[in-house]
Amino acid sequence: MRIERYLDELGSQAILAITGERASAMVRKTTDRRHGDYQLNAAMSLAKRLRKPPREIAAQLADELKAHPEFDQVEVAGPGFVNLRLSKSWIAERLIDSLRDRERDGVPAVDVPETVVVDFSSPNIAKQMHVGHLRSTIIGDSIVRLLRLIGHRVIGDNHLGDWGTQFGLLIVGMRTWGDEAALDADPIAELERVYRLASARSETDPDFAASARAELARLQAGDAENRALWEHFVAASRRALEQVYRRLDVTFDEWMGESAYHDRLPAVVQDLLARGLARNDAGAVCVFWNEQSNVPEELSGQKEPFIVRKTDGAYLYATTDIAAALYRKERWHADRVIYVVDARQALHFRQLFALLSLMGVEIRLEHITFGTVLDEHGKPLKTREGKAVTLAALLDEAEHRAELRIREGIAEKMLQIDESEVPEVARVVGIGAVKYADLRQNRSSDYQFDWDKMVSFKGNAGPYIQYAFARISSLFAKGGLSMSDQLGPVEIGHDSELELARTLLGFGEVVHQAAEGCLPHLVTDYLYDLARAFSAFYEACPVLRAEGATRQSRLALAALAGRHLLRGLGLLGIQVVPRM
Repeated sequence: MRIERYLDELGSQAILAITGERASAMVRKTTDRRHGDYQLNAAMSLAKRLRKPPREIAAQLADELKAHPEFDQVEVAGPGFVNLRLSKSWIAERLIDSLRDRERDGVPAVDVPETVVVDFSSPNIAKQMHVGHLRSTIIGDSIVRLLRLIGHRVIGDNHLGDWGTQFGLLIVGMRTWGDEAALDADPIAELERVYRLASARSETDPDFAASARAELARLQAGDAENRALWEHFVAASRRALEQVYRRLDVTFDEWMGESAYHDRLPAVVQDLLARGLARNDAGAVCVFWNEQSNVPEELSGQKEPFIVRKTDGAYLYATTDIAAALYRKERWHADRVIYVVDARQALHFRQLFALLSLMGVEIRLEHITFGTVLDEHGKPLKTREGKAVTLAALLDEAEHRAELRIREGIAEKMLQIDESEVPEVARVVGIGAVKYADLRQNRSSDYQFDWDKMVSFKGNAGPYIQYAFARISSLFAKGGLSMSDQLGPVEIGHDSELELARTLLGFGEVVHQAAEGCLPHLVTDYLYDLARAFSAFYEACPVLRAEGATRQSRLALAALAGRHLLRGLGLLGIQVVPRM
């Protein structure tokens, strides 16, 4: 269930009873559990309107709520807070509901499902994916998973950079220096090598540069030979990209690159001209914000135009993005499009969204920003040679470091892993560590990449959460039991049982908040709290050695903890192993 929304509704009913009006009760978790589980904060906001002291209103609200079986204790505190302590029996009933919900683990579906397109990852063809692509890829994938779980229809779209001026250089370059065997063996490396040569040559050889422009024009006009070469480049690049995506366990519903919209671009420009939203300026077609009405204030005074066609007739990715948004509305009837792109593109998306609004496109558009991955010196993460770290190399290093840490754990008797299992466990732990370390950050912030903290079985790190799941899985294996078979009843006695139960109760709320705000770090925070609560419970409360109803209840709590860890890690795209 969504616990905070449920309690807020109870509080709202209490407000209605004493004021005749509906209002949010402003329910939040307490910062100190000694004061209760949740806190109702509405009395202060109601006081001014009702012209009564906040504590008087709080007392009335408390009287209304005391009759509800959800609460063991309701009391007024401070200037007008209402502290709510949940009934153990009511918590137990809700956990049993979650245990019985094998499909969703107690996460309710939204009332009104939407069709949502998530535009994420979006690397360029003929280039290596580097560490800069990590965040868009795994944040976007987590957003897709979160939105699907709460009931939305989601289309994950990889909007590839597969069209543009670089392909004229690549076509001429491959004919001049290309090696087909190298292209088959390592397509990205070969295409990058050829592109570097062609780019350097074009800067010093005007005839070569003119030849590249001519070949690009032939490609864009539909020349069969150039089209076949371009398709070869794209197919070879996609095979290489898919190897990285398989390692990350990331999939897409569509691979709609820039090329998919090329034929639509002239009509987009003509439509903008016909509407009077764009005009010709020295041969280019531009949108001038200071000539438009009903645009955001930060754009209204901007003199620099939004260019949709250059003087040479070439289109920009701004034009492609307009065409893509129109297509998504037409093809998928999208209610919402989420662009997972770094914060440096903020101005572009403000302009894109404003223009689509002026065009009357009824669709909710959101730019989900993220910060930069930094090294230990606070600089963007690069190799010793000053180049961007490739994503494949980063994952290789993660698996290697995970294997070293696992072997240390085996030597110290902390981990029990057979030698034959070490490579697979290292893969799962290494990739999971990279994902978790990234996703646990508030996505809008830069963060420093720290291998020692990342690949750790202690503290707020992926391996620690994976180990917690493996510990629960091993508990059930030792007892010859299955997590999915534990359906209660639940009886809460020990303090550590209560703490674990309270944590488990909040899972549905966290998932919805993370999905609605596109904030995967809320899930990592929850998983860390859950892993710690389970560890304290496990140390204080024997499970398999308990008897009767106590044993059954503790098995149920452990099972739900395991299921929430598994589900939560899955929402982050992180795999698990059954034992460590």
